[in-house]
Amino acid sequence: MSQSIVSFTPLAIVLTSALAVIPISLSGRNPNLRELWTFLAGFLKLMLLFSLLEPVTKGIAVQFELWKVLPGVSLHFSVDAFGLLFAFVACSLWIPTSLYVIGYMRGLKEHAQTRFFACFALALSATAGVAFAGNLLTLYVFYEILSLSTFPLVAHHQDGEARTGGRKYLTYLLATSIGLVLPAMIITYQMTGTLEFSSMGIYGDTVKPGTLLVLLLLFLYGFAKSGLMPLHSWLPGAMVAPTPVSALLHAVAVVKVGVFCNLRVITGIFGIEILSKTYLDTVICVIAGVTVIVSSLIALSQDNLKRRLAFSTVGQLSYIILGAGLAQSYAVKGAMLHISMHAFGKITLFMCAGAIFVASGKKYISQMVGLGHKMPFTFGAFLIGSLSVIGLPPAGGFISKWLLLKGTIAAEHWPMMVVLLGSSLLNAAYFFPIVYQAFFGKGILPENENVKEAPLACTLPLCLTAVISIVLFVYPEPFLTLATLAVGE
Repeated sequence: MSQSIVSFTPLAIVLTSALAVIPISLSGRNPNLRELWTFLAGFLKLMLLFSLLEPVTKGIAVQFELWKVLPGVSLHFSVDAFGLLFAFVACSLWIPTSLYVIGYMRGLKEHAQTRFFACFALALSATAGVAFAGNLLTLYVFYEILSLSTFPLVAHHQDGEARTGGRKYLTYLLATSIGLVLPAMIITYQMTGTLEFSSMGIYGDTVKPGTLLVLLLLFLYGFAKSGLMPLHSWLPGAMVAPTPVSALLHAVAVVKVGVFCNLRVITGIFGIEILSKTYLDTVICVIAGVTVIVSSLIALSQDNLKRRLAFSTVGQLSYIILGAGLAQSYAVKGAMLHISMHAFGKITLFMCAGAIFVASGKKYISQMVGLGHKMPFTFGAFLIGSLSVIGLPPAGGFISKWLLLKGTIAAEHWPMMVVLLGSSLLNAAYFFPIVYQAFFGKGILPENENVKEAPLACTLPLCLTAVISIVLFVYPEPFLTLATLAVGE
């Protein structure tokens, strides 16, 4: 973006949910008031985001500087089309997810609900900070804040399994970010004197391809929230958390932050052009392609529904990185769009998994025979979410996967086209049997006879996100426009 304006709005959006932590925490004895603060913060955040649409769609970056750290480096926000797209996804999903949390947490009479809502709000502030980061340093700071704020959510149950999963989660994410991303940032600053994002990249032609390869690997695996294999095992391990946390991890924040950071680095630090010149785009494609296929094969073997969804997420995230690696405008646009399309589809699936558990106590797919007759809204929404993740009409995931496929054709990268098509078949292979068994399985298991739909606060959000997935197929323009602007078309 050639033009820019200075505005307090990006900081206000980041602070809205962080400041909401105070009244949320003070309202612990009044759950209705506590949750009112959550919804007020969510709607205010969205209103502020809408105020940024006009300048950003006109090609004007909205900036706000917080603090100068080093010569040429400061903590500052710069809102562009890609950042705004990601912020809209996270913040719009916060509201239905919060409603779902009420139904889930109250339905299961969970403890420490106030702490849960407070950490949830703080995580959304960190996510907005990542979305609006004007340089690599700001991105890194808010990435780390997100890791710390989501740890209490992952370890929420506070039993042995939860503590183990929480420690693994935090260890993986902090060890990789401090051990890999931080050195890469220091080396980058020493070589270039800047950490600012640029569509042309910042390394120039003087940096040797071998050095660029090392830096690329440090960044790709350092932002481990993206779940690239082999640094993915924290993600299935984090499934010990309550289902609303899983929804947060997989759709609203965390893993999406990982792939967002990778896309920012690929497009804004390296630059698509230099990746093509040095064949680093092929490295990205191979890493992402292997992750897509292997994770899909593992998902096929999982009987635990949340673990199957977790391995599905590992593969779907790599679609996004693969799109950037193709170094072609259709593919990059599809990768950015897939952040939003996958978010609505996957959050629907996790909400369905949670609703099934609240209503029936079932965690395993083999236990869900005939449940579709008892929970038609939940399993109907599950079907729509599955279609979106597979990439079939009439769900929004079809649009993003179609663009990715067009990108492989335009780039003449036939092996990656095979990966995309083959993984979609695998997606269908591990999702459709769940729906078939629920609606057409032989009879109804005796323990499922008295099951009924989960409370309205659980069922309504998953139906809403399922409907939005269909709407995004018919009318993808809001996110598609931002993705198009982000790639410079």
